Amino acid sequence: MDDVQGLLDQGAEWMPVVTDALINIAIGLVIFFVGKFIASKISGWCEKRMLKANVDKAVAGFSSSILYALMFAGVVLMALGQVGVETTSFIAILGAAGLAVGLALQGSLSNFASGVLIIILRPFKSGDFIDAAGQMGTVDRIELFSTYLKTPDNRVVIVPNSAIMNGSIVNFSREKTRRVDLVVGISYDADIRLAKQIIEEIVQADERILKTPECTIAVSELADSSVNFVVRPWVEAADYWTVRADVLEKVKYAFDERGVGIPYPQMDVHLHKQES
Repeated sequence: MDDVQGLLDQGAEWMPVVTDALINIAIGLVIFFVGKFIASKISGWCEKRMLKANVDKAVAGFSSSILYALMFAGVVLMALGQVGVETTSFIAILGAAGLAVGLALQGSLSNFASGVLIIILRPFKSGDFIDAAGQMGTVDRIELFSTYLKTPDNRVVIVPNSAIMNGSIVNFSREKTRRVDLVVGISYDADIRLAKQIIEEIVQADERILKTPECTIAVSELADSSVNFVVRPWVEAADYWTVRADVLEKVKYAFDERGVGIPYPQMDVHLHKQES
């Protein structure tokens, strides 16, 4: 009888401890499931916002996955801390492991960080024609470590993100209009007024060339073998290359028909006879 009473007394002593443990476990489970739900909703919302901001779909999905993983890790640590698990040493171990991995993958992490900057700053997006890291092409897709460019001759160039962010980026597709810069040379014997009139007629007849801003046609240089005109019409970005080629072709035909000479580099040699 005394033994039974002793067991009951011990059970009564342990009851508050067990109750507190069960309460902490229940709170930890609530933190885990609620935190997981919130992390899922936030990452999904971020992905939708990035897609609305015209961020590449693959980048948006990958970024949201990383965001979810980071938030989920924080939720797990909070839940373990509520249950009573010592997380300080666990975090220290993770920090040391992360440092070692970071040193081993320094180049990859640089590309990763540059990929994040591309996503945030958005210097370009999928479909833009850019000049970056010495490569020109249309952005096919953006990944966290590299960007895929498709060249006009249908080659795929994979450029590390760090190389892109560490240099100049020229985005030819950002603006709706572009200026075509042409240099047209005529011979010194040709009529400058007639040449300028012909170029003006060609520019005015092309409906793809915008009226505003006005096209610039002016003599830019008295070169060694030619008088050079600058011709600078403004066009829609999509018409840039076709207008450039068409204007040059029409100028050549018109100059030939109306007797305006287009010179080629030449050298005049003067011979002087020396009397003996």
